[in-house]
Amino acid sequence: MNHAFPCGTPALDFVGTLRARRNAEPLEKLATPALLDDWFVESGTLDAAPGANEAEVAIAVRLREAIYDLVAARLHGRPLPAEAVAEVNLHASGLPVTVRLAPEGVTLTGSVSQALATLARETVRLVGGEEAALLRECARPECTQVYLDRSRGHRREWCAMRTCGNRVKAANYRARQNASQS
Repeated sequence: MNHAFPCGTPALDFVGTLRARRNAEPLEKLATPALLDDWFVESGTLDAAPGANEAEVAIAVRLREAIYDLVAARLHGRPLPAEAVAEVNLHASGLPVTVRLAPEGVTLTGSVSQALATLARETVRLVGGEEAALLRECARPECTQVYLDRSRGHRREWCAMRTCGNRVKAANYRARQNASQS
């Protein structure tokens, strides 16, 4: 598996394909058409790789950054950037992924643009709906994952406890141990 899905929604997990975005050299998880294909299949957006090309990777990255701009605006109480709204709305108006009932269950097929349309429509509902109030950014300084805090009490701090939460807690423990030994 090439990708992680800790955010609670495919659109936010898609934003997370640029890891550590505040670092001098963030980690691009959609660097090739094959990685984009893998993301669509691993996320459950499509059942089979759509066969992305380099131009579609560039389009996907542009949409990802527009989604991030909208989410960041909601997180920080700023107006939604017009360019990002236009980009997301453009994709949201595209054809949906084809959903079919087959003997083995539901199948999801489509092109890169259809998969991106699915993510854009989800973004419209998320950023424009009540769940926008649940948006949080991971409290680990090196992480920039944005997630939906659906926890009881809405006090979740980490995108994922098994990664970021454990790292922060282990670092805090080591700091306390070092302080007590001094």
